Amino acid sequence: MKCVSKLVLIAGFLSSTVVFGQAVSEKLKTEQSRLEKKINNTKSLLDKSKKNTETSLNELRLIDNQIKFREELVNNFDNQVRGAEMKVIEKGSEIKNLQEKLASLKEQYKAMLIYAYKHRNKFGRLMFIFASNSYNEAIKRGNYLERVADIQQKQFLIIRQHQGLIKKEISSIEQEKQYKMQILMEKKKEKEAIEKDKQKQEMVYKKFKQEETKLLAQLREDEKKKEVLKQKINSAIQKEIAAAEAKRVKDEAAAKKKASASTTTTSGSGTKPAGGTTTTTPTTENKEVAFTETKESAALSKSFEGNKGKLPWPVDKGSITEGFGKNAHPTLDNVFTNNNGIDISAPKNAQVRAVFEGEVTSVLNIPGAGKVVIIKHGNYRTVYSNLQDTYVKAGTKVTTKQAIGSLLVKDGSATSVAHFEIHQVVGTAVQCLNPSLWVTH
Repeated sequence: MKCVSKLVLIAGFLSSTVVFGQAVSEKLKTEQSRLEKKINNTKSLLDKSKKNTETSLNELRLIDNQIKFREELVNNFDNQVRGAEMKVIEKGSEIKNLQEKLASLKEQYKAMLIYAYKHRNKFGRLMFIFASNSYNEAIKRGNYLERVADIQQKQFLIIRQHQGLIKKEISSIEQEKQYKMQILMEKKKEKEAIEKDKQKQEMVYKKFKQEETKLLAQLREDEKKKEVLKQKINSAIQKEIAAAEAKRVKDEAAAKKKASASTTTTSGSGTKPAGGTTTTTPTTENKEVAFTETKESAALSKSFEGNKGKLPWPVDKGSITEGFGKNAHPTLDNVFTNNNGIDISAPKNAQVRAVFEGEVTSVLNIPGAGKVVIIKHGNYRTVYSNLQDTYVKAGTKVTTKQAIGSLLVKDGSATSVAHFEIHQVVGTAVQCLNPSLWVTH
């Protein structure tokens, strides 16, 4: 019986170890799948860029992204190989324990069979029972013989179970070894791809280093366009805030006028209060109207906030080629650019979609930034610029992932770039937020 209990404990321990190991392995495989998807997206964009004879800074950023993603994938492969090696060691230890246990069980079973053989007698069982001093003792002896037979049968089943477990663990080790070899081959391919990407990166880098004067002029022009875009977006949001405030004041005045008229009518038809003065009861109608609007806005804001880190991308496929805030120029030393949002390289003329339900408040046309769409989500605003065509207008209600326009294409470019921003309105102040923290990864 002790052997049976030990087997149950060993099986429980092995089961928990396997479950933990599987969870880590699945997490690494999920991460591998995510990185491979990013690499494929970036590779697709780079393949399209190759058709263009004019190399762009955007292509250099895509190459940088490709190298980064491949290096992350190689690290992922390293972790999976280490995990496979640990599994092989664990399985080897488990097999050794099972084999030792199996040898012990066989010895015990052998001893029982030898004893049974030496004391074989067709009358032996009956004589053992009939030799009892009382009826109760005879019952106990009968139960004892049944338990011995039951133990022998269990011992036999445990031995078979151990043999099955050993066979299974050996098969598992072989699978882990094959998986490890496969991962090592994929790692080798990725390292070769990284070297090719780095060689191309160096070639593009040298080309741009020879055109620093042209790049600086282009950079200054781009920064001017960014500043114009920033001012236009802020102006549109402030205009929207002012219009909402004017509407609130107008509604409040109308509500007060209506309440005053109602009070005057009541006073003229009824009994005046003591002292001959007319008492005007403060109305809560205006507060109720304002509260209803604020409540809806707050609910949408809360829903938007609740999806932080889970919002879909504004394009179906793409790669972030310039992040939020301060960014180092890819070729010019000690030169930085500032970004109020993120720039996402996407396929040519890609569809742009709303990242969350809301209402379009502005559709602008800005030279150098194409068309711009601003969508309201309670106290939040999402901004989509660099659009060639728009499918919405001010006042349009949109749903999550609804197409709102298509991207602009620069002359000679094989890809498009979506500029995406998120703003939060607090009172009359507008704060830029980092979109990378809001969209899913």
